[in-house]
Amino acid sequence: MLKEERPLAKWRFAVFVCIGLLVVLIDQLTKAWIRGNLAIGETFFEAGFFRIIRAENTGAIFGSFKEHTQTIIILAFIGVAVILFLLFYLRRRWPFLNDTFVLTGVSLVLGGTIGNQIDRIWLGYVTDFLDVSFWPTFNVADSASTVGSIVVIYCLIFRSGLFKSGE
Repeated sequence: MLKEERPLAKWRFAVFVCIGLLVVLIDQLTKAWIRGNLAIGETFFEAGFFRIIRAENTGAIFGSFKEHTQTIIILAFIGVAVILFLLFYLRRRWPFLNDTFVLTGVSLVLGGTIGNQIDRIWLGYVTDFLDVSFWPTFNVADSASTVGSIVVIYCLIFRSGLFKSGE
């Protein structure tokens, strides 16, 4: 029985890695284009409440913890290690971690985290460029991490079986 599951597990792992790498690639390509074509604060496109503008973020979520780049780098590495530990060592105890949606969500989170880590390590800041007037400026990595987190939380609450009532 285990031999039959292995090809599926390898396929899921390959998809997991590819999604994460695709997020990192798209994130880094878009940020490189923005840095190469726009000055800080310069707007490329504007339509109503949405615009593409170059910004630099030395902080974390919503610009919090500005000028604490080293701390953010360390915490992000710890976060990635914890996520990978949960996935690879606790998936037998928590079978819902093998769910395709969970793996997709986690790969989006990891891809986004790695994309922003690359900026922090090499540049000392994260390049943001997507601006909707009612929200702080963000980038592809931020979007992937947010969507991935929502997917994982949804799966944890509604698909994991951990929160069944009456038991």
